Amino acid sequence: MKKSGYFISIEGPEGAGKSTVIEEVMKKLTEKQIEAVLTREPGGIEIAEKIREVILDKAHTAMDARTEALLYAAARRQHLVEKVEPALLQGKVVLCDRFIDSSLAYQGFARGLGVDEVLAINQFAIQDTMPDLTLLFDIEPEIGLQRISANSGREQNRLDMEKLSFHQKVYEGYEEVAKRYPDRIVKVDASQTVDRVLADALAIIEKRLESYRV
Repeated sequence: MKKSGYFISIEGPEGAGKSTVIEEVMKKLTEKQIEAVLTREPGGIEIAEKIREVILDKAHTAMDARTEALLYAAARRQHLVEKVEPALLQGKVVLCDRFIDSSLAYQGFARGLGVDEVLAINQFAIQDTMPDLTLLFDIEPEIGLQRISANSGREQNRLDMEKLSFHQKVYEGYEEVAKRYPDRIVKVDASQTVDRVLADALAIIEKRLESYRV
């Protein structure tokens, strides 16, 4: 796919504060008259949102790890062709709350399916479309889970029910993925205040956009 837009994904463990910050980033880009699209995974469009409901339903504790990985890839494919790629072809900045790296860290590493194996599933789904930039919100799992417990308004899902050991593996998984893609993935200290995290994220994004024609 030939594109003229710029694809940014925001990643991180549970409770990293991605959703809050990405909305503020969207506002700042709009203020600068940069045409951008804000979306999320799994979800973003009707079909993918329905798959999201199946994946994250707290009643679906019997879901097999491979089933989970395949459902994420299916949602990703539909979201990509229906929303992400059209926006990039129109020259827009796409801000996506999670993308392929979530699958590599959660299902590939934490679930033990293998990073390469899950990467292969997702390469079939996304073909050659990868983020131009990924911000990895870096936060210790204990702190992230404490934030979730303190935030009564946050969506509670099946992954929140996992033990601390699972979330620690997710954290390790992101560390592994960051080593694989050092040019694309930039870490942001998510243990800071929201304002500080936002400032750091914007500084990275604006620097990258300056060197890329959008």
